[in-house]
Amino acid sequence: MNRAPETTAPPPILVDTESILSFAIALGLGLIIGLQRERTTDRLGGIRTFPLIALFGALSAHLGRNPGMGWMMLTGLLIMTVLILLGNLERLRGRDEYTGITTEVSALLVYLLGAFLVLGDKTVAVVLGATIAVLLHFKPGMHAFAEKLSDKDLRSIMQFAVLSLIILPVLPNRTFGPYDVLNPFQIWLLVVLIVGIGLGGYAVYKMAGPKVGTVLGGLIGGLISSTATTVTYARMARSQKKAVGLAALVILLASTSMFIRMFVEIVAVAPRMLSALIPPLGMLFVVSLTVCGVAYLRIQHRENAMPEPGNPAELKPALIFGALYAVVLLAIAAGKEYFGSRGIYVVALLSGFTDVDAITLSTANLAASGAMDADIAWRAMVIASLANLVFKLGAAGFLGGWMLLRRVFALFAIPFAAGLAALWLWP
Repeated sequence: MNRAPETTAPPPILVDTESILSFAIALGLGLIIGLQRERTTDRLGGIRTFPLIALFGALSAHLGRNPGMGWMMLTGLLIMTVLILLGNLERLRGRDEYTGITTEVSALLVYLLGAFLVLGDKTVAVVLGATIAVLLHFKPGMHAFAEKLSDKDLRSIMQFAVLSLIILPVLPNRTFGPYDVLNPFQIWLLVVLIVGIGLGGYAVYKMAGPKVGTVLGGLIGGLISSTATTVTYARMARSQKKAVGLAALVILLASTSMFIRMFVEIVAVAPRMLSALIPPLGMLFVVSLTVCGVAYLRIQHRENAMPEPGNPAELKPALIFGALYAVVLLAIAAGKEYFGSRGIYVVALLSGFTDVDAITLSTANLAASGAMDADIAWRAMVIASLANLVFKLGAAGFLGGWMLLRRVFALFAIPFAAGLAALWLWP
């Protein structure tokens, strides 16, 4: 007797706790993005449509994981594309005003996010979803910022992109040269770091506008270049005698924000050394900030336009910094070999007259790698910052005259004394 061939039933489509969580997150992300699109004039989709799109993506990916149904997600994407095209055709027939394709692209991204929640990392999907919502929400501000950008600003951004995205990845990440301390990748990475900090400060200046307060002007100037800010306001003090007190305050503010830049550099290259390197520098920062506050209360505050800083992403200054950083590394290695620890302090003193970034980054890097004691590293940073104050004092007196020299000396005296005390008394 012949039996009928047995047929195997397809496996059931199971929905586990992980899948339910994916659907819930997809619903939440769709609601957030849909809420933002609901407030726009583009009504292709809103607070109901986007959650449905996200759930559609998650469901398509979930079904596509089952045997014989791998085509589901691609089919869903094709359906989404067709629906978006039909929606745009309908709007064109109604002669609605063209509002761009932001909503259409957002809809496709939300579908893919829903699918990624099932197939990929949920944390990454949540971050991407939040990023999409933020970008959509801040559209007016981003457009306003883009309209403020000049050709010079765009050139700065492109130059930074060349430094960080084209040159950096192709450089070898190993040491070369005398004393085996020159690492092209690390040197260029630090160049990118410095240029990035300057470009960020310049962006804040552009968003704040040309009329900025004294405090903001000094802080932004210090983030870009405290030495350049000193020169700018020293010249202003010579031509405008009534602005001597204001110029002196801005110079101190710029020098104070120099410590913020140093903190960022330490965090970037030696995060494990924060507890050893930050406290003495933090003490100097607090002292300088206190003097700034007292000086601010003693002068008659008035709004003043900060001269526009130069291009912070020019290639020439970046190359000069890279060369200086390499020279400092070699000098530190040579000083350590011939003079021991004290030779590093001599290098810090000399390099600090023109720049504190190179000595900060190099010593922090050496401390993080174990090639230098943390106590020596922070003392070298303090010596460099004190030498930088002396240089700025001289520049202020030479360019701004005797009156500015006296004002800056009075403001620098307490932070300088605090630095000397830290060198001698800090345990």
